[in-house]
Amino acid sequence: MVLPDSLIGPYPFKLTRDRVTVEEAPPTFLDPKHPLLNTPNTITAADFDGWVQERGLYFASDFGTNYTPLIAWNDPGEEPLNGALIVTDHGKGRFIYTGISFFRQLPAGVPGAYRLLANFIAGALRPRRSVSTRWVDAQALAVRFHP
Repeated sequence: MVLPDSLIGPYPFKLTRDRVTVEEAPPTFLDPKHPLLNTPNTITAADFDGWVQERGLYFASDFGTNYTPLIAWNDPGEEPLNGALIVTDHGKGRFIYTGISFFRQLPAGVPGAYRLLANFIAGALRPRRSVSTRWVDAQALAVRFHP
């Protein structure tokens, strides 16, 4: 049985056969301040150094405005693909879809792949409510959000 694309995430998107095969293709960070690219690790182009074989495959498309695309890549001479990593807040958590080829990078020991995966894990649950700094001192914030 094959799961239809429309049932994968909380909002519809399509899976494609789009891929970026040039492992040196530079990333374009589409929302560089997004927490998934900054917490606990600030992800930079250097995190994609040493990538093996390809950047990713089965990128998302037709995801509309419900999802935020975070990284775009392209092979030389091709249009950028922005469906390698999409995210949306949903309910009490965060839905993340990625076509990034972690299955090649993690066994190869690529440090940036581990750093980005750690961000996914840390960012899967978003804060349930905001904290006003007027009522909480800086030390208490550091303990609460950085155990």
